[in-house]
Amino acid sequence: MQGDVVVVTGGTSGIGQVAAETLANRGARIVLIAREPQRAAGTLAKLKVAGPDAQHSVHLADLSSIEATRRVGAAIAASESRIDVLINNAGAVFGRREVSVDGLEMTFAVNHMAYFVLTQALRDRLVATPGARVVSTASAAHTSGKLDFNDLQSTTSYSSIRAYGTSKLCNILFTRELARRFMGTGVTANCLHPGFVATRFASQSGGLIQALAPLAKLFAVTPQQGADTIIYLTASPDVADKTGLYFYKRKPISPSPTAQDNAAASVLWATSEAIAGGVKLGFGVDPGG
Repeated sequence: MQGDVVVVTGGTSGIGQVAAETLANRGARIVLIAREPQRAAGTLAKLKVAGPDAQHSVHLADLSSIEATRRVGAAIAASESRIDVLINNAGAVFGRREVSVDGLEMTFAVNHMAYFVLTQALRDRLVATPGARVVSTASAAHTSGKLDFNDLQSTTSYSSIRAYGTSKLCNILFTRELARRFMGTGVTANCLHPGFVATRFASQSGGLIQALAPLAKLFAVTPQQGADTIIYLTASPDVADKTGLYFYKRKPISPSPTAQDNAAASVLWATSEAIAGGVKLGFGVDPGG
């Protein structure tokens, strides 16, 4: 990873921070996207210890906002001549239905649309970098999701578990379609289930999930264990030519049948594009015709 540029979201705690520090220690320069200035400053200080020879940087943005995500993506694209890896890792779960500034259900906004919009904004830099990779954190929770294109924003009914599962299902379908659209460019796209990890995740979600989280985390893996597959997909030569896959413990596994539905992946892409403003943002003509 010596000299590689790695953009990381969700890197100020948990598996994202472990991955960022580990990659910095291996010589990568980390470009961190964070929401909270204080946490960002703390993580940046750790990155400078882990990789003191690199000019690590932080960009502040609220990834629940499409405009903020697009803006930070444009800023990074303007300041970086290459991006070797984009790690889409930011995620959240909400005990009660909340709405973003764009009127989107918050889980969908943070866990899916942020991945979609940021990757689009950085596309040209990724394509311009030989062997670039996109690594996205999904989850086995995708099996509890239900992709209802008539109610993606959970307006008729809301379940935090279902909303989270649906967002993770979106991550896998997004990865499949992204890999297809990157075909021939040299850029790979893979996603992963990190396991159930003992982190800050769900600590501020509210409702029953927040109440039960401390008990559930007694049975969780460590952030170091959870970050292992992220690091593997980012750095290992073993997966340099692997794309469109879903990994767990460094191995490609089959997600649910719904998560393997290429037609649903295509519809999700088109729907996400429309939500983001109907702008193609560089991907151009559908390679599938």
